[in-house]
Amino acid sequence: MRAHRGTRWLTLPTALLLALLPTSVSAYPNPGRVTGDTVVHDPSMIRATDGTYLLYSTHGGLEARTSTDRIAFSRSGSAFPTPPSWWRTYSAENDPWAPDISYQGGGYLMYYAVSSFGSSNSAIGLATSSSGRAGTWTDRGIVHSTTGGGDYNAIDPNLFVDSDGKWWLSFGSWWSGLKMIRLDPATGKQYAGDRTVYAIASRPTGTKAIEGPSVVKRNGYYYLFASYDTCCAGTGSTYKIKVGRATSPTGPYYDKNGVNMMNNGGTPVLESHGRYIGPGGQSVMSDVDGDLLVYHYYDGQDNGTPKLGVNLLSWSGGWPTAY
Repeated sequence: MRAHRGTRWLTLPTALLLALLPTSVSAYPNPGRVTGDTVVHDPSMIRATDGTYLLYSTHGGLEARTSTDRIAFSRSGSAFPTPPSWWRTYSAENDPWAPDISYQGGGYLMYYAVSSFGSSNSAIGLATSSSGRAGTWTDRGIVHSTTGGGDYNAIDPNLFVDSDGKWWLSFGSWWSGLKMIRLDPATGKQYAGDRTVYAIASRPTGTKAIEGPSVVKRNGYYYLFASYDTCCAGTGSTYKIKVGRATSPTGPYYDKNGVNMMNNGGTPVLESHGRYIGPGGQSVMSDVDGDLLVYHYYDGQDNGTPKLGVNLLSWSGGWPTAY
């Protein structure tokens, strides 16, 4: 259908052709092909030292999946078959969210959140594993927590390790926005020499809906990806992924138009298009063929079921573009 329509349009004047071309729908790519067990929320993926892809996601003790080719995914249990006792303080259901997996210093780390929906009574935990596989994780306790009376929320953690060896953890959801703290590489916990909670993105007017930060450094800039607007509403979700960049990990981050991310800034990377509704809960992974944007979306042709999305990222022109 697309080839036939394109052939017919070749005979039209250029100005008329441009006026007829679709804009918003065609601006974003469809996710790459994945198969198998791909019903996920807040996916985080890494390529293990043996070449296997390990993917963890929200719920079920942090659901684990593996793939040998980044296409076919199989369930392989959970990070935590038995919940640590401290989870109950923050979640009556013992339900952890938003894992962040990485490989550091010869072992695997996982930061994750424990909370209940709509509450800022939350905590970020840390677990370690020698293999990264389901059921092998040892919980190391709480890294950072917030209470119901606070103005920010300790969920959606993401570890960023800078080229100078400093560790940073970004996190946050709604309220006063996204935050960052410095970590001690020796412990994976907050660095005693810097207890500052840095503010890196916020929506001070209108909706407070911003969450799920992830930070990477490319071409001399630090890039902050975040999820904006409403998650977790199936086909009614308005989630979208935006980005800004900075010259320091703690900001300030500005979008492509120069708007500070502390003041509602953010350049769109991926939004709803066609059946792919509400993309968000993203992480960025470096692989052999380039950087990957890993996220979930709600399938408009499958009753809004949340599914895994994976796209490559281009950095041409100094800003990320999904393709």
